[in-house]
Amino acid sequence: MTDAADPILRSLKDRQEILDCLHRYCRGVDRFDREAVRSAYHADAIDDHGEYVGDVEGFIDWAFNYHQQHQLRTLHCIHNHLCELDGDTAHAETYFTFHSVNREAPHQAITSGRYIDRFERRDGRWGIVRRICVINSFGASFDPEGQAGDATFHPTSRDTSDPAYMRPLEIDPARLSK
Repeated sequence: MTDAADPILRSLKDRQEILDCLHRYCRGVDRFDREAVRSAYHADAIDDHGEYVGDVEGFIDWAFNYHQQHQLRTLHCIHNHLCELDGDTAHAETYFTFHSVNREAPHQAITSGRYIDRFERRDGRWGIVRRICVINSFGASFDPEGQAGDATFHPTSRDTSDPAYMRPLEIDPARLSK
């Protein structure tokens, strides 16, 4: 190994740790594993998840309650993942699909969107400090017009005004859940 390889290895290691963090989050939400979800965030993180905008503990309570109340099973899958590293800060945009078996009709549903995250490495551990979840589609059963996500989720756009371009990523305090 040469000194020239060190920055490359560091970058690859950081990217893998961030991706692992996202995978822990998905597994934790699907398995109602509070510790796994919490491990994806730093304690002072703020998550803008549309219907809930606030701290991590409140988000976990809201998400678990929502999924318990409305679904029998869930599957969060992540796809395209773009990660920009800048020292101990990283900005990531990760596409997702959310498959659910619902308690009420429609019983099968697929939602797609993006997690837009600002990560920080603190004491050697990467974690989310800000997250904006945007919805691209709730699926034809729930949203035949393709506009339902616009009511509660942060708006998405097809240009550089999209939150994926915001540096640093911040949450509008007016969106915090009361």
